[in-house]
Amino acid sequence: MAIIGLLHGMSSVATGDYYRRINDGVNARLGGHERPQLLLWSVNFGDIERFVHEEAWDEAGAYLADRARRLEAAGAEFLMCGSNTMHQVAPAIEAAINVPFVHIVDVLADAAAQMGAQTLGLLGTRATMESHAYRDRLAQRGLGLIVPEEDDRALIDQITFGELTSNVFTDRSRQVFVAAILALAARGADVVVLGCTEFGLLVHADDVPGIPLLDTTALHVERAIELAVGARPLPVR
Repeated sequence: MAIIGLLHGMSSVATGDYYRRINDGVNARLGGHERPQLLLWSVNFGDIERFVHEEAWDEAGAYLADRARRLEAAGAEFLMCGSNTMHQVAPAIEAAINVPFVHIVDVLADAAAQMGAQTLGLLGTRATMESHAYRDRLAQRGLGLIVPEEDDRALIDQITFGELTSNVFTDRSRQVFVAAILALAARGADVVVLGCTEFGLLVHADDVPGIPLLDTTALHVERAIELAVGARPLPVR
């Protein structure tokens, strides 16, 4: 199996979910006691939170690029960053390494295209929802993007950093997300993206019947499994 390099800790809640899902998925494919070879660099989330809220993207890029280099040096054959928000500095990560970097937006775009979706509604941190990097990368694949109104973006961001990253999941917050999903669908979203790696732990398809959801964690994990077991070739650098 190819050795996975996972750059995570953003947050530890999502990291544990990624780790479990990748292990379970590889075992489901290969059976027995088979598990993936995985190298994990779990960062200090306090640093990441500060980078995001101070919009210190150059500092964030240098920080994650350094950790990515260390994962490659340890033997990772491809790298993934388990945070939608920090894909804002994906170019810095990619430039620092020689092995493939599996970009979460590319995996999302593949799934959206397979569904025939043209307009995606995006829920994420405020930085993700307002990021040109996310929007522009989807546009390169011919996909449009709409995001919640400003007040909803602020509330979703507050819930994410104030609750979800601390493993707090409440019915009240779930209803905030459900209302945002319904609003995006009403504005023309063909599918709504759970674009933060904790969101799939809060909201599920049966919370919004009739509205397709794309969970970036589930999609990214499935791609990791396919690459690890050789069901899909490693991307070419």
